[in-house]
Amino acid sequence: MKENVILNGNSIEEMNKMEADSVDLIFADPPYWMRVEGVLKRVEGTEFDGCDDVWDQFESLDDYERFTKQWLEACYRVLKPNGSIWVIGGMQCIYTIGAMMQDIGFWLINDIIWHKKNPTPNFMGTRLNNSHETLIWAAKTKKSKYTFNYKTAKELNLDTVDPDEFAKGTRKQMGSVWRMAVCTGNERLKTDGGRKLHSTQKPLEMLERIVAISSKMGDVVLDPFGGTMTTGVAAKKLGRKYIMIERDPEYCQYGEIRLAETKFEDGPIARADYDKKPVRVTVQEMIEAGFLMEGEQFYFREGAAVASLLKDGKLDYQGKAMDMHSCAAAARGVKANRLNGFDYWYVLRGDERVSIADVREQYRESKK
Repeated sequence: MKENVILNGNSIEEMNKMEADSVDLIFADPPYWMRVEGVLKRVEGTEFDGCDDVWDQFESLDDYERFTKQWLEACYRVLKPNGSIWVIGGMQCIYTIGAMMQDIGFWLINDIIWHKKNPTPNFMGTRLNNSHETLIWAAKTKKSKYTFNYKTAKELNLDTVDPDEFAKGTRKQMGSVWRMAVCTGNERLKTDGGRKLHSTQKPLEMLERIVAISSKMGDVVLDPFGGTMTTGVAAKKLGRKYIMIERDPEYCQYGEIRLAETKFEDGPIARADYDKKPVRVTVQEMIEAGFLMEGEQFYFREGAAVASLLKDGKLDYQGKAMDMHSCAAAARGVKANRLNGFDYWYVLRGDERVSIADVREQYRESKK
């Protein structure tokens, strides 16, 4: 299977040529079938350049549903058992797509609202301003062990954290409402003649977020409707492989240039370092290495000594040997049977109390 390529062709036909179970992540920005009629004028009388492209035209709902089912089935076939897929759509199509995804066998993980910071106004004033689109994130099956870089997502989350608090180190779970601007200015790709290249170009920030949180370095990312190749750019920047499918030769031409200019940007987001599990360390190992000592006293943040350390790594609490997690719960008198002892216990180092979590990190560093 070719990787890091743009395939100029019909998305369904090209996917049907690919090996089954061969891609890790799919992002699809399919035709919405906007059903635009007539000429839309801005308030001041100028014509609005919306989405009236040939690729967004369908004869009927049956025609659109047939097309949707075919490309979704092709995606399902090429997606690995533990892969996942993201699909974006507006109100015109997302309900049709979501229902078909479930019929085919996809397992829905989340629906995400893209809250547009700068939406196009409703010029006629006949309905609410359409200021969002919906993304569906789904796994191949209910049993799929899909990639989710949870802590990386927290590092990228500026939607629910005040920027000042984020700068101070505050991190919160990423939510299902993403606030991002529609492509404008320098981000919007234009032809050599200055014409807008694509009607529905998606922001790079969105694709970087999707690729970063739901794939790993070296994974294969597929976009069956490549367009301006934003998915490929995000994949290349983050060290993933990409397969872009696009039927319009002009989009492919400009996409090749854009991808050639894109460089891999190594870093903790690309590597998902925040989600890497540290080496497991036992208390007994730290005793043997001299970072903890048999018989030394264990304290909470405040107060007198509570327990003493035994040779096997357990704690002597009121004459009873207990693991440090159960001991923390018992000594604090909580209803839970266990507490994470690394969050509670301290030992003396000189005149200071030092968290055993810090002692554990010192031991890990010594082993590098």
